Amino acid sequence: MKIPIFTISRQFGSGGRTVGKRLAERLAIPCYDQELIEKIMEESGFTREFVERSGEQMRYSSWIVGALSDRDINGHSIQDDLWSAQFSVITQLAQQGPCVIVGRCGDYILREREDCLRIFIHADMAHRIQRIVQQYGQRQDAPEKRLRDKDQRREAYYQFYTGQRWGEVKNYHLTLDSGKLGIDRCVQVILSALG
Repeated sequence: MKIPIFTISRQFGSGGRTVGKRLAERLAIPCYDQELIEKIMEESGFTREFVERSGEQMRYSSWIVGALSDRDINGHSIQDDLWSAQFSVITQLAQQGPCVIVGRCGDYILREREDCLRIFIHADMAHRIQRIVQQYGQRQDAPEKRLRDKDQRREAYYQFYTGQRWGEVKNYHLTLDSGKLGIDRCVQVILSALG
């Protein structure tokens, strides 16, 4: 079995990060999630807070508003610099060998690689609400509002930087419903796809 590079895109609260970590553990390969933040900080010189906040979501829930806001006279933004650093880091990590890359448009950045398996993890709203309340505790905002806002910002970021629709089936090799399958079954399905 040849182990490829895996990219895990996910709806907020679907457990995609956990799927990625467990998959990497099973295959004894690196998983880049929070580790990506460190590497992007090194590459870009940006603070952790900025990379965490702006590395996979727009400040605004509309990509059009994001495209027109916070730009200089030449149409350039600091988020564009972050995108360039992120693109560079993810490309370099993939060149080092098999790994799991969680989020940050890794599926798009590595779309030309034949050794990349692109995965999207999703779940229904009720499952995701239950999961974020258990994982992160009760927040000031209602959980459903928080989920919708986070997903809209991720979708806007993805559409702006890739020109594609986030979560659209044709962008991925596998789409898995973690609410129906559970985390461990998602990992099993991904492993079975390796043949």
